[in-house]
Amino acid sequence: MTPIIGFAGYSGSGKTTLLEKLIPELKQHGLRIGLVKHSHHDIDPDIPGKDSYRLRHAGCAQTLLATKARHMLYFEYPEPERDEPDLTQCLNQLDHNQLDLVLVEGFRDNAFPKIEIHRPAYGKPLLYLNDPHIIAFATDSEPPQNIPLPVLDLNQPQHIAEFIVQWRQDM
Repeated sequence: MTPIIGFAGYSGSGKTTLLEKLIPELKQHGLRIGLVKHSHHDIDPDIPGKDSYRLRHAGCAQTLLATKARHMLYFEYPEPERDEPDLTQCLNQLDHNQLDLVLVEGFRDNAFPKIEIHRPAYGKPLLYLNDPHIIAFATDSEPPQNIPLPVLDLNQPQHIAEFIVQWRQDM
């Protein structure tokens, strides 16, 4: 399985913004990056009226839309009270032969290596105190005193990328 590293933080802490800057930095290190992002919102990136939308909504449980530029795989879950997505199932859907590293946004309660994204100005509790899988702490200001983790600057994505590259090599 491809190494995975997550980014855990409360909504609005800047996880997506960091990843948007971090992915190009990691690619400069020659890494092929995969991403799994958890969302609490219902999404539909397809366009109503298009063939793919019409066929998908005709009743398929799974639909793969393939073009020369990309593939999109849709899984339909008809049960409205369905449990949250399972990280392992999501990871198993990726083509790991084409990846060197998978970044995970969300799934913060799962047990896998994560970097905590924390902005003290938001007044949210610290996650690392209750999560032994947090391996580093990224913040935009002074970190808590006596923090037992490497501290990363949220405003320096190149340094966070270097930390991840080193972490991956040390695995």
